[in-house]
Amino acid sequence: MEGSRPVTPEAPPENLWSSILDSVSSSRSIPSKQVLLLGPPSSGKSVLASALLQKPVYQESKDETRSDFALGYDWADIRDDEDTLARLSVYTVPSDATSHMALLPHFVPPRASLPHTLVMIVLDWTRPWTFVDDFQTWLNWVELWAKGDGSRDLEIVREENHERLQYHLQHYTEPSADAVPATSNLSSNTVLPLSPGTLTHNPAGVPIIVVCTKADLIDEGNDLVGASTSGMGGMVKGKGGEWEERTDGVMQILRTICLKYGASLFYTTQQPSTLQVLRQYALHLLFIPPAPSPMTSASEAPAPIRNPFVFHHKPNTLDRDRIVVPAGWDSWGKIGVLREGFDAKVWGEAWEADLNADAPESDDHSGARKIYRMLVPDQGVKPPPLPPFNAPMAEQAFLAKHYDENAKKPDRDPRGAFRNPTDTAAAGIVGPLGSSSFNLPNVERALSEMEAGMGTGSLNASTGGDAARRLPQRGATGAGMTTHAGRPPTSPTIGGSPSPTGGQTQHEVLQNFFQSLLSSRDRLRP
Repeated sequence: MEGSRPVTPEAPPENLWSSILDSVSSSRSIPSKQVLLLGPPSSGKSVLASALLQKPVYQESKDETRSDFALGYDWADIRDDEDTLARLSVYTVPSDATSHMALLPHFVPPRASLPHTLVMIVLDWTRPWTFVDDFQTWLNWVELWAKGDGSRDLEIVREENHERLQYHLQHYTEPSADAVPATSNLSSNTVLPLSPGTLTHNPAGVPIIVVCTKADLIDEGNDLVGASTSGMGGMVKGKGGEWEERTDGVMQILRTICLKYGASLFYTTQQPSTLQVLRQYALHLLFIPPAPSPMTSASEAPAPIRNPFVFHHKPNTLDRDRIVVPAGWDSWGKIGVLREGFDAKVWGEAWEADLNADAPESDDHSGARKIYRMLVPDQGVKPPPLPPFNAPMAEQAFLAKHYDENAKKPDRDPRGAFRNPTDTAAAGIVGPLGSSSFNLPNVERALSEMEAGMGTGSLNASTGGDAARRLPQRGATGAGMTTHAGRPPTSPTIGGSPSPTGGQTQHEVLQNFFQSLLSSRDRLRP
């Protein structure tokens, strides 16, 4: 019985399932790619982000207040049928403010993200006069971001990335009208040198796409002398050939600058077809295969690495609302063919002059910015001018000036405002005491009337006694003051009438009067 019982198998190791899951996860790991959207506010970055992620554009209501985050982020999986090929993350920067740009290195560190990051610079065709200024601002930031901390590991990553971009530019082939090949566009084994003015900058090899949005508004209002709704109407006076020459000149300048950085140029509109072409090319650049290592013989060449996202659209420089200039296709010769009289070399040197200029622009400095302003005048809304600066006078100078003026005035004594012009009151009385309504005869008359109205002899006696006791004291005090000061105090003489108080001042008379009233009230109380 026991012999027929089946033998129990040994328990599997505890980490069996974890090892299986790890092996499957490592074999089917999803690569992660990032796109940095850089551009001014209201330039169409949200539309581009939605197109890259294939998500609907968020529509804001009229009553809702628009709010931009310091750093926008969204992601989506790139799928092919049932398989997930990659995970795409899009970082959106609302403006070129330092507080906004300082956040990107924390979320996208160059050491780990440089081989998997694409930079998309957005320019707005409703403000074409800002193209060169915005271009310089964003490209300078890209180079600063790619430098990072300058560590040795980062330098190695930068060199490998530059070799990969250079290899892509050298092996670019224009798609043919045949069926889409199964491999990448990098099918040529012949290594061609870079044309003049190509990849002279961008030492980190960052893939860059310059996107000019709202290209359908280029020709809006070109028959108007003033600025139109799009802002382009005031760029030239006239239409037709002259207008096309200006806009073609702008495109030639952008292509020349893109060539120096190994960047591509796209014009987009609200049409989904232009946005779809841009998305396909962005995925194509994100999955550029690395450059092969140097080989001693051709027999050792490994099989070429396939790019899962093949870009099969041909370049287009004629349709002004759907321009497509892939990196590696353009050259100075192709740029000059668009319009005669354009010298790409001169514009390249002007761009270098702006980058190397330490001081602000001067009359002698002929950089790309200055030349571009002559081609595309600024039609933006200007802020109102500031009022003229009013330089205030120094405080001591102001006081000295008015002191001298007041010293020359005969009526500089402020106490004259309280006096009756017909009266001649002596100095020393300030306020209404110098007026005729408070002269000594009126005070004495009021005192006598109040005493008569009391009708009591005791009140008269007490009042007169108190007044008599205080008068000598005040007289003595006045005498002491005369001796100490060296001159007797003067009291105003109203109308030239003598004072019946025996030389007392008005202050003393008033004080005696009110003091007598207070003493009389105390005696009348039961």
